[in-house]
Amino acid sequence: MEQFINLNSENIASEHICCAISDKKCSDSYQAKKDWLTKEFNNGYVFKRINERAKVFIEYGPTENAWVPITAPNYLNINCFWVSGKYKKNGYGKELLKTALEDAENQGKDGLVTVVGTKKFHFMSDTKWFLKQGFEEVERISSGFSLLVKKINQKAELPAFNASVKSGECQGKNGIVVYYSNRCPFAEFHAKNSLIETAENRKLPLQVIKLETMEQAQAAPSPATIFSLFYNGKFMTTDISVCMDTRYDKVMGKLLK
Repeated sequence: MEQFINLNSENIASEHICCAISDKKCSDSYQAKKDWLTKEFNNGYVFKRINERAKVFIEYGPTENAWVPITAPNYLNINCFWVSGKYKKNGYGKELLKTALEDAENQGKDGLVTVVGTKKFHFMSDTKWFLKQGFEEVERISSGFSLLVKKINQKAELPAFNASVKSGECQGKNGIVVYYSNRCPFAEFHAKNSLIETAENRKLPLQVIKLETMEQAQAAPSPATIFSLFYNGKFMTTDISVCMDTRYDKVMGKLLK
């Protein structure tokens, strides 16, 4: 098994962050993700990846500082978690999860939490895999998100979604509304470029809302604060490819059936 490395404020300038490594059109949002990580390292955030040019990594941090609308005192929240390509089915996912669990134990945390889809959502971890690793579902909401927990302290308080996500709707009820943050190196480019063109071509009202702070993210109307698209007020998808003119009709056509 290849070695893992932790990114930190000292090495992040010279190390890659797995996604959008060579995507020149996303270079600005790639740097924005690095800047976001640099700030979050001061809040206990961890980015651990394989020491190769590949998408094999895990991101997690204290839930109190999480850019996710959940309440889970004294837990660690797993954000992005991805094992791709030839590294699949070789134990890398289990090893990365093991390091997060050991970190939680060493910090005296009550366990791990993560947000997933009740079905497979783009840019979110594999729900079935987590359940096989001993996670349990503690809450699900109408928009199709599920909150999973793996407890260390069996007497600990159960995590919960914040009230802002319970309805599955956002305040804007006309056309497309997108919420995104710099948690992903693809999100800003596509939300501020591809989607604007796509909406204009279809004469659709568009509002793009960037989550600039942890407090804004914790009060967001969707648990997927990387990218969430609403249509006429209702949550639709986490699939960033919906922003592209060549993909919008296909993605939305399936969702609006």
